[in-house]
Amino acid sequence: MFKGRHFDRSVILLCVRWYLGYSLSLRDLEEMMAERGISVDHATVHRWVVRYSPELLERFNRRKRAISRKWHVVETYIKVRGQWMYLYRAIDSNRDTVEFWFSERRNLTAAKRFLRKALKRHGRPERIVIDGSQTNREAILACDIIDRLQDRSSRQLKSIRIRQSAYLNNRIEQDHRAIKRRVRPMMGFKSMGSTRAVLGGIEMVHMMRKQQAKYAA
Repeated sequence: MFKGRHFDRSVILLCVRWYLGYSLSLRDLEEMMAERGISVDHATVHRWVVRYSPELLERFNRRKRAISRKWHVVETYIKVRGQWMYLYRAIDSNRDTVEFWFSERRNLTAAKRFLRKALKRHGRPERIVIDGSQTNREAILACDIIDRLQDRSSRQLKSIRIRQSAYLNNRIEQDHRAIKRRVRPMMGFKSMGSTRAVLGGIEMVHMMRKQQAKYAA
């Protein structure tokens, strides 16, 4: 994972962890490392974050604990190149993160892609709570029908129950704050690729704080 790197992996991981977890700029980290006798450019730190965040998230997911069968789903806004884009997120009844998906558009295709990813990784929930979004409702119904049609088991799968309630989805709106709190000081992203990598890293650190994986600390 760190083969051929000029810096020790402990330095790389520390910079990546601090950047993803705290309201620090890349230049803040450059200065903090300099105070410790380590000369590293802020652009290098950014390359580390983009390079290693997806791989660290993948390793984290291997140890991620099981989630409950009751989900809350809604999307929030992220600015990229001065344009608002969308981060689809789901948490369970214990406030654990289920899944997330970053999309340029907020439409039925994006909602279905997000739900298919969540269903494939975590299985079928008993219930999904959404806000008033008709698009999300249609996406759940479509994914549920396809999932039941493709099921090869002998048992008859129950339909996923949908509950639309802005009040009941307050918990996921509260959970958004941890992500927004870290994204806000970044002053917007410049590319889709780096945005997806950095958001994945931020979500990973958020799950670590919620102790969603063994040995996450």
